[in-house]
Amino acid sequence: MLEKTQDFTWLTCRSSHSQKEYAMDTFDAKLLNVIQQNNRLTIEQISDAVGLSPTACQRRLKKFRDNGTISADIAVISPESVGRRMTMIVQVSLEREQPEHLDRFKKSMLSTHEVMQCYYVTGSADFILILTAKDMKDYERFTRQFFFDNPNIRHFETSVVMDHVKVGLSIPIIADDQETPANKDLSK
Repeated sequence: MLEKTQDFTWLTCRSSHSQKEYAMDTFDAKLLNVIQQNNRLTIEQISDAVGLSPTACQRRLKKFRDNGTISADIAVISPESVGRRMTMIVQVSLEREQPEHLDRFKKSMLSTHEVMQCYYVTGSADFILILTAKDMKDYERFTRQFFFDNPNIRHFETSVVMDHVKVGLSIPIIADDQETPANKDLSK
């Protein structure tokens, strides 16, 4: 929810760790965008990019970590560099969708290192998985263990990624007064 008051654009946000809403000004949006692109910047570099003092940036970063807005500080590893040359996107449909069956499948996906992302979705499939494998033999082993040996899997369909056109976990954080591709005048 966007609300403009005086010189600030307030983004009403809800943290995943709590249901408490808090206001996010344009400096917060700048700060989050900067660290999403490079989390290894020094606090001085972040300060210069955002336009706040290093102390103010540190205080805001602490707030975002404490309230769950920043959910992790991680390194993103190239799958190819560690021998996981194949990426698959898999749609999985379950035979039965009672909560205990859904929870059992979710738990199994959480416990396997091949699965990078798992989404419980609406539509023709129940789950969408993004996973990596060393090769097709490795993926076949995965399918036997998690799909063929599971009587609750009705169907799965695999798409093998040919090219990683865009990969990222950055969330677009755009202040109300900033131009976005959706509202940009392309006639100029």
